[in-house]
Amino acid sequence: MARSGVQYDDVRRAIDRLLQQGEAPSVQKIREVLGTGSFTTINEHFREWRLQREENRDQPPLQAIPEPVETLVQALWQQAQESAAEGLAHYRQEADKRVEDAESRSEQARRDAEDARQRETVLGEQLRQAQERLEEYSARIARLEAQCESASQRESQHERQIKQSEEQLQRLQAENERQGVEYQATLSRKNEEFRAQLNQEEQRHEAAEARLMTLLDNARQERQAAEKQLNQRLEIMEKRVGEVDHRLQQARRELSEAQASQRETEWKLQQAKDSLREETLRRERLEEVVAEKDDTLAQVRERLRDTEARLAKAPLPPFVC
Repeated sequence: MARSGVQYDDVRRAIDRLLQQGEAPSVQKIREVLGTGSFTTINEHFREWRLQREENRDQPPLQAIPEPVETLVQALWQQAQESAAEGLAHYRQEADKRVEDAESRSEQARRDAEDARQRETVLGEQLRQAQERLEEYSARIARLEAQCESASQRESQHERQIKQSEEQLQRLQAENERQGVEYQATLSRKNEEFRAQLNQEEQRHEAAEARLMTLLDNARQERQAAEKQLNQRLEIMEKRVGEVDHRLQQARRELSEAQASQRETEWKLQQAKDSLREETLRRERLEEVVAEKDDTLAQVRERLRDTEARLAKAPLPPFVC
């Protein structure tokens, strides 16, 4: 509210004096003419004077001046009003158009930002799900690694068992060969003994010959029993080796399946990481677009304010209210 020190009439008379001197009125010049008054009070009275001037713009000045001068002033005033109106209309039209464009771009930017926020929400959910799947994959990978390690341990154990079986088989074969050699040596020795006894006792009675045949039969039976026992032991060892080979093949198949599952899990994890990186880049690009549009809108508004300020400061032909 204006102070009581400087009245509206004082400000109006100072403005009329400045206009008669051909100077454009301003708060600083009005105060210099009055020699007193605060800038706030003078500015309020000056604003009121401008509002009244806008309301009485179409009324010509009432000052008693010569008719030719009055006619010329009215013509110049009319021409100045038309020029100012055309310029103001052009500036207003251009400003309105820029404001509409800016508002349209701002609305589009807001929609894009809303879409970006929605996509960001969706991406956040997808990221959460991807993280959950990643944790699940990590747990599965840990289990598969434990299974692989267990399979490796079982394979190592099977290999040790196979090695032990092979060593045992070799020992049995060596023992069999040794026993065969010993048996052949024993058999040769006994045959030699039998032949010696036969040569020495050719003249003996049938009891001695029967005894010799009995000894031969016993030797054959012992040999057959030894060969049968050896064959049984070999069959048992071959059966054990076959079972170990079967378990080893099964362990290798389980290991191959675990490795294939691990490779598939790693591939899915890489796909999830690539999708997350692409969505992050897309969101950053959208944020950059929104920032650029906000800067453009701010520039347009700044230009509109500059235009309105230049129009408000544009000097008009002097007249007296």
